Amino acid sequence: MFARFLTADAELRALEPWRAEEFLSHLDRARDHIAPWVGSSFVATDLASARAVLQRYADLWARDAGGIWGIWLAGPAPQGPTLVGGVMFVAFDTALGRCEAGCWLEPAAQGRGLITRAAGVIVDWAVRERGIHRVEWRTDARNTRSVAVARRLGMRRDGTLRQASPGPGGRIDIEIWSVLADEWRRPA
Repeated sequence: MFARFLTADAELRALEPWRAEEFLSHLDRARDHIAPWVGSSFVATDLASARAVLQRYADLWARDAGGIWGIWLAGPAPQGPTLVGGVMFVAFDTALGRCEAGCWLEPAAQGRGLITRAAGVIVDWAVRERGIHRVEWRTDARNTRSVAVARRLGMRRDGTLRQASPGPGGRIDIEIWSVLADEWRRPA
């Protein structure tokens, strides 16, 4: 799995099951902020469920069907880098040439362009290294930050799946965005 610096003080690297405790601490800081936008199975509430989330993505990676990477921000010694969010392939199918990317971020790390940079890294890898033809981005239509990332990645809005999923306040619309390999231009 690759590791990349996103900025001078932020790094993208594998988020593996042995990091479950760190992942859970991060989710405790981010839970209220990300809960409306990510699936409930992702927002682990204890160490066992945090480990299960990361193991599920490790298993997907082993089957070449998905993956997950964390974003760490540099911190003062002795604490060191802190996990603040990440990106993932929810689905990844080289036979079909299609994948779905996703993300999450805690509020303290917003406004730095970290998600756009991190998503750009994994989309670029999928297209250039793995031959993926179509990268999808699915988001709750009300999630303006996620829609903005899709736009910054050069994706086009394919459409809306009306009332496609249950949500805390009723059914929600899911917007589907995509970029095709021949359209892909990695953001700076």
